[in-house]
Amino acid sequence: MPTQLNERRGGSRASLRAKEEKAMFTKEWSVPAILTVFLLSVCGLIAYFTWSLMPPAKAAEDHIGASFNLIDDRSQPVTAQALKGHPSLIYFGYTHCPDVCPTTLFEMAGWLKTLGPEADKLKAYFFSVDPERDTPEVMHKYTGNFTDRIIGVTGNPTEMQKAIKDWRIYAKKVPSPDGDYTMDHTASVLLVDADGSLRSLIAYGEDKDVALQKIRNLLK
Repeated sequence: MPTQLNERRGGSRASLRAKEEKAMFTKEWSVPAILTVFLLSVCGLIAYFTWSLMPPAKAAEDHIGASFNLIDDRSQPVTAQALKGHPSLIYFGYTHCPDVCPTTLFEMAGWLKTLGPEADKLKAYFFSVDPERDTPEVMHKYTGNFTDRIIGVTGNPTEMQKAIKDWRIYAKKVPSPDGDYTMDHTASVLLVDADGSLRSLIAYGEDKDVALQKIRNLLK
């Protein structure tokens, strides 16, 4: 019995001590802690509403292809400004491409034909990833095999590489056993709006109806 009683008393003393410590903590720290939490909350709300009232940042795509100085297949200057004022279809490839490029240009020509008068609202470009071989004359002859609606674009290697990088295009020279080379490159068609900003892509081999709908959406 005495043992049990002592345990109870010990429990009571522990409980009392805990309450005293809690009271001391509350007395000494509650006011500063509450003020700190309050101030942090106010700062958080100010930051939130400041951010929410700011105009939305431009998408990263708006900066793609921001500047370049190239020439078309008639040796006329082509800059980023040339892409403004009308929607554009842009495809990066090269004239020595064995399959993907001719297939894509054939499809682009088909889209333009199917769109009919709607196609007059946009321009189509074929940018070279192989400017060492793709001169304006070579580009003009090559694109003419598909349609006269596609404008070939090339330039000196330095400027061309800058455009490739600015448009986030993958392009890599691949040496072949015979000493020649091919090019690995992005195979999608870029859909660019009248402000010169990238809006969508048409993947290689994409269904024709899907591709046409994407172009029509671009024209709206």
